[in-house]
Amino acid sequence: MPLRDHFHPPVDLIASWEGFHGQWPANIVQHLRKKLPAGYSCEPRVHSGAQVEIDVAAFEKDDPPSFYQPAGGGVATAAAWAPAVPSVAVETTLPDIDEYEVRIFDAKRGRRLVAAIEIVSPANKDRPEHRTAFVAKCAALLRQGVAVSIVDLVTVRHFNLYAELLAAGGHADTTLGDPPPPLYAASCRLAKKNKRILLEAWSHGMAVGRPLPTLPLWLATGLVVPLDLEPSYEQACDDLGIA
Repeated sequence: MPLRDHFHPPVDLIASWEGFHGQWPANIVQHLRKKLPAGYSCEPRVHSGAQVEIDVAAFEKDDPPSFYQPAGGGVATAAAWAPAVPSVAVETTLPDIDEYEVRIFDAKRGRRLVAAIEIVSPANKDRPEHRTAFVAKCAALLRQGVAVSIVDLVTVRHFNLYAELLAAGGHADTTLGDPPPPLYAASCRLAKKNKRILLEAWSHGMAVGRPLPTLPLWLATGLVVPLDLEPSYEQACDDLGIA
C-alpha cells in the first residue's frame, strides 16, 4: 500500500499527524518483536514539546542468544535475512559536541541500548537549531555504538536530516540525488573494518503514493534483522481509520 500525505487533506481531516506519529511507533514495536532474536526487546518513546522526539529503541538483555558467534566465522543474522550493499560506506570521524545531560538506567534489568528508530516530526525540521539538535542526537548515538534508523514522512518541511547527518562528517549520499528528497528512510551504523571506522548507511528516497522500504536494523556487528516499515505503517493507518 502507498505512503499517504499526513499533513494535508484528505488524510489530515481523518487523523492528525500527531495522532499518527503517536500510533506508529507502537505498531512498529508490535511487528519488530516478532523478528527480534532471544535476548532483545524494544519499546516506543514519544515526547511532545518544543522539540518533539519520537523513536523506537531496541535493547539487548543480559541473556544473549548462543548464535552470536556462528560456527566457521560467518555472519549471524536473524531469520537468515541479509541487507543489500550499503548506499554509503566511508571512513569518517563524526563531529563531537558538548553534551550536558543525565541518563539514568535501570541497572537491575541490565539493558544496553543497541539501536534506535527515529521518526522525524515537523519540529525536527522547522528551524536550523532543531535540525542541528536532531543531527547531533543521531551522531551521539552512533558514536556510542548504537545503530540509527531515520524515517521521515514530513511533507511540509523540505529538508533531509539524513543528508545533514552525513554532511556533518563531510560526506554525501549520491544515490539519493541532488538535492536529496525530503521524504526518505535510512539506516546508519559505525563499523570497524581493517582498523578503520566506517560509517555505513542504507538509504531510500520515498514519495507519496509509493510503498515504504525495508531497512536493515543492526543489533550487533554480525546480527541484523529486517525493519519492514510497510506492515506497521498500514496497521497504524488502519487503526486510525485512514483508508
